[in-house]
Amino acid sequence: MPQSLKDDYMFNLGLYTITIIIWGSTWIITKHQVSELSALHSVLFRYLLAAFLLQGILYVFKSKEQHAIKIHFLFFLLGSTLFCWNYVLFYLAASTGLTTGLIAVIFSTIITMNIANNAIIFRDFPQAGTVIGAMIGLLGIALVFFEDIQLFKETGLLSAIGLCLFATYLASLGNMFSKILQRKEVSVVSANKWGMTYGAISLLIATIFFDRNVHLPTTFPFLSGLLFLAIFGSIIGFWTYLTLLGRVGADKAAYAMIVFPIWSLMLSWFFEDFTWTPMKVIGVIIILTGNLFIVSKGNLNFGFGQNQNG
Repeated sequence: MPQSLKDDYMFNLGLYTITIIIWGSTWIITKHQVSELSALHSVLFRYLLAAFLLQGILYVFKSKEQHAIKIHFLFFLLGSTLFCWNYVLFYLAASTGLTTGLIAVIFSTIITMNIANNAIIFRDFPQAGTVIGAMIGLLGIALVFFEDIQLFKETGLLSAIGLCLFATYLASLGNMFSKILQRKEVSVVSANKWGMTYGAISLLIATIFFDRNVHLPTTFPFLSGLLFLAIFGSIIGFWTYLTLLGRVGADKAAYAMIVFPIWSLMLSWFFEDFTWTPMKVIGVIIILTGNLFIVSKGNLNFGFGQNQNG
């Protein structure tokens, strides 16, 4: 293997791994955030902090990127779908009692949404192996989730599932806006900076009009969790994921969303009331099988020979 391809492989593999580790850990912290603060205000503080830090970092490093009004409109759409209202919906779902591991499992359906949106918007159709591997993974997700369906019907948590699915679709649209921006040669860091800024401004306006009763909890668990979510979950996590998306495509990058719920389920097992059953174990094994299928067929390929901008 030529050194350049090897370096490219290792870099993309690193992006893939970091995304899984970080985003597999954020859901459990989210649960603690909404136990002390409303969903709207929790997301508001997270993205106010993330936008402030990212704007400050790029100012210090004297970023000189200038963008047209049309690009800023795309930044607004990116912020609204990927850094704003989708998170409010996920936080609301977490506050209903739905375990964070299962929320992460629902979010992993973004891979099918990305495949569909990629085909509709960009006419970019996935390889057959990518689709087959995704279907195998989604079968595993269905098995992990199957035993809880009756519980949701009995406890009224079906609405929480609906919130998560709608939030996931908003995130998928955000992936598409990111891909459009990368094709216009806008850097991921710049897009994230402005997307998070516009997302935070949108949340601030909503707070002013609909919920002015704002307070910032000062407990150590809340503040440390807020820092983790803003720095790792938002600034670093979105940079690694959206960079990967630009390098290997939305359908392949989103496969990380089928893998990281396994880590989320492990954390949910330790810290929440998630219970492993034989069917859930089989489901996880099938998810991993789908992942191995894609890799073994060479469909994930971590971006060999692909353009940096998608």
